[in-house]
Amino acid sequence: MLIKRLRGWEIPERMATDEKVFLNRRSFMMGAGAIAAASAIGTGGLVNAARAEGDADPTADLYPADRNEFYKIERALTPENINSRYNNFYEFGSHKEISDRAQALQTRPWTVTLDGEVEEEREVDIDTLIRAMGVEERLYRHRCVEAWSMTIPWSGFPLARLVDYARPLSSTKYVVMQTFQDSSVASGQRQFWYPWPYTEGLTIEEATNELAFMVTGAYGQPAAKQFGAPLRLAVPWKYGFKSIKSIVRITFTSERPISFWEQLNASEYGFWANVNPEVPHPRWSQANERVLGENRTIPTVIYNGYGEQVADLYKNMEGERLYA
Repeated sequence: MLIKRLRGWEIPERMATDEKVFLNRRSFMMGAGAIAAASAIGTGGLVNAARAEGDADPTADLYPADRNEFYKIERALTPENINSRYNNFYEFGSHKEISDRAQALQTRPWTVTLDGEVEEEREVDIDTLIRAMGVEERLYRHRCVEAWSMTIPWSGFPLARLVDYARPLSSTKYVVMQTFQDSSVASGQRQFWYPWPYTEGLTIEEATNELAFMVTGAYGQPAAKQFGAPLRLAVPWKYGFKSIKSIVRITFTSERPISFWEQLNASEYGFWANVNPEVPHPRWSQANERVLGENRTIPTVIYNGYGEQVADLYKNMEGERLYA
């Protein structure tokens, strides 16, 4: 008798939304048109101003993307109406209800600068970049350092593919990412005590790991602005603050960067930020997590359940604070 054992991130097929459902849903949303777009702002609906007429995504034809069946999860997906209304995006405020404010962000035109230790520095239009990289869908878990979690159908492409595209020099050890900076649009950036722009970094080994993913969409359509459109990072084995949003610059360097939260409070938020239930945050436990959209908490798993893919990245690093 053959017994199939699911890996740590896998979800039974019956729990994942079928592609046909996504396609039917997308057709319905397009048919709803201006009525849905007009009513969504302030009502918590699934459509927001990012999808309203006049702000259409030029890559919308790429969604819903084909699902990569290798990347699955063991839990049901977080409903979009919950996920799209509960967001950390400090550029627009330190509370969770920033989705309406985030609609002020103009995601076109948008360029991404690739610089530092590369064969040739360049600035790439986001739509050109997305089409060059291609788009697939992956089901990922997301664990916040605040001890809540969700599950998301991200669309995008492997960060490793972008690293190859950038052609870094052999001296590169780190990949540093920065978000936009425009306090006239992002009210949170008027809070001068934060070290803007938001900066995050990975080692080149982490950046080229199979799980590191550049997000361009979610729930079968281009990413909503509050998700970090038009380009954000997803590193599901790390706490969520590492997954920087609305990226405008990617720098390749031999020097380890100081990230946004590390600069604010290095004793609580370190560079590595790998999920570990046995290492508490200085002010709360990380042993369990509150599941968004469900009235329950569940035990947290080391590396958020992705240890099989990433544990080898951290061998012989006993002197590092890997889980802060």
